[in-house]
Parts: sequence; structure tokens; C-alpha cells
Amino acid sequence: MKKIAIIGPESTGKSTLTKGLADHFHEPFVPEFGRKYLEENGSQYEKSDLLKISKGILEAEQEQAKNAKHFLFCDTDLIMMKVWYEVKYGECHPYVLDKLSQKPYDFYLLCAPDLPWEADPLRENPNMREELYDRYQQELVNYRFEYGLISGTKDRIEKGIEVIEKIK
Repeated sequence: MKKIAIIGPESTGKSTLTKGLADHFHEPFVPEFGRKYLEENGSQYEKSDLLKISKGILEAEQEQAKNAKHFLFCDTDLIMMKVWYEVKYGECHPYVLDKLSQKPYDFYLLCAPDLPWEADPLRENPNMREELYDRYQQELVNYRFEYGLISGTKDRIEKGIEVIEKIK
């Protein structure tokens, strides 16, 4: 089973792509845990909440992996948590760094910020999308993780399917 992380700045179609890929391949997906956490606990968060979200991501993935045959599609990941920590608090928690060093995903899809911004009460960085995209891509390069780029305003799911078919 290959664990595929779908990452990118806010409002780049990650959730739609994750669900679309899961539907196409008839495999499970892990919804964005951070969104669920903030919806349940309020949009005001502290540094300690990011550790709870990071651990929750991995627990949710572990649970859904039981249902996967070939793929598990994950909406966001620990690279996003690392960057979120660094942007918001200037440093990342060692737990996240340790888990990232264990290469927790087999492949990444990085979504470009070329879709129009959609406001949402839980989104906080409308003017940082290019910068965040660059940071996510640099993290993928630094960790030497395999990834494919998803861009364009149309057919993102089809593009994702093409990339996944190549890594099967």
C-alpha cells in the first residue's frame, strides 16, 4: 500500500483532489485533520494545538490504512505541519521532525496556488500562497521525497490520476 500525501497552500483544491483520487481508485482517504480539529475546538489555537493536530494526522492515517489495498490518500501531512509551525512560531516541534525523518509517505502531490482564493473562516494566509508553495516544494527537495506537481484551473483530478498511474 502506498501512502500519498496531497499538500499545498490553502485554497488549492487539496480536499477535492484527495477525495477525487480516492473515488477514482476505490481507496480510502484521510480528510484534513487540522480542519476537523479547529472546527471542534475553535479557530483560535496555540502552539500546543499543532502537536495535537500532528499526532491526530498520523493516528487518522493509521486507522484508515487498515482499509487500503493499494493507496491511502492523505489530505495534508507533516511537511505542512512543519511549515505551519515555522511560519506561526518560528520553529518546529521535534516530534514532527522525527516523524518526517522516517519518510512517512511514499509519494506527494503538490498543488500549485493557481486556483482563485476562496475565503473560509479557518484559512489565514491569502497573501502567502506563493511563498508557502515554495516552502513546501523546498521541503520536498530537502527531504528528497518523490513528488508530482498539480497545477492548472481545470482537470486537476485527471492530472492527479495520471501521476498516480505512473507510480503504481
